Amino acid sequence: MEFNFILPKNFKAQSVKHLLEETWMVPRKQRYFFCIKKNTFGSMMNSFQKKKIVVSADKIKIIFDIEDFKSLEVAYGQSSFAEILFEDEHFVIANKPEGMKTHPNIPGELALQNHVAAAVNQPVYVVHRLDELTSGAVLFAKNQFVLPILGKMFEDNLIHREYVALVHGHFNDKTFTIHEPIGKDRHDKRKQVVSKSGKDAITHVSVLSDFKRKSLIKVTLDTGRTHQIRVHLSSLTHPIVGDQLYGSDKNESRLMLHARQLTFLNPFTAEEISVSATSQTFDTRCQQEK
Repeated sequence: MEFNFILPKNFKAQSVKHLLEETWMVPRKQRYFFCIKKNTFGSMMNSFQKKKIVVSADKIKIIFDIEDFKSLEVAYGQSSFAEILFEDEHFVIANKPEGMKTHPNIPGELALQNHVAAAVNQPVYVVHRLDELTSGAVLFAKNQFVLPILGKMFEDNLIHREYVALVHGHFNDKTFTIHEPIGKDRHDKRKQVVSKSGKDAITHVSVLSDFKRKSLIKVTLDTGRTHQIRVHLSSLTHPIVGDQLYGSDKNESRLMLHARQLTFLNPFTAEEISVSATSQTFDTRCQQEK
């Protein structure tokens, strides 16, 4: 694998060590390969020099030996099932419909990952996932160089996710934050609950519209716990419309939760990538409440 970069105009001069460890957040294992194989070139003068200073507009070439990575086998699905919202040499963002899994869980199963692989004609790596019942933007990595970098960006909340949800009832405040830990439900292995012994979870909520008996809200996350939005809203007695696990809706055709926007800075060029995803079924259901 070979990747070429031109450092952006606003790039701050720094050592190669800082570039790899702090700016690009390249994992230790990959930095080790660079060091022993001298696979970092360009402005680094064909050697891995930790004290070498790189500056704006420098050209950098990085080469990986394919045997350094375990190959990924992904069965190709149907490309027509993958709505690609953004693609470059490192990333793919696709719009997942409700009712489709992000990735397969059993042999022979096809999910969004398989359909995206067919659309871009190569295996893709799962960076994060949406619940099967949730629709919206999902990010995949196209290579094993960028995969751990994106994973670290998610951990550090550098990849911002914006959701919209239709919920039961109305709120007293137009903007508020739910900061309650979430853990496994001891009585139902399918569910999560607000629990003092759970992991820290932070959900920011803004009310977009008040309907007769329901509210359309915008949600952003500082953490990524399983079912976080569904659990937090249900704990306030405002479950998401169509949530049969955390609410009581039995006749709704879909869970009214949609990942509307995904925004992050390209870790190599510092350019902003901001992608919006639409859902006709979500919008149609909201229109019925007006």
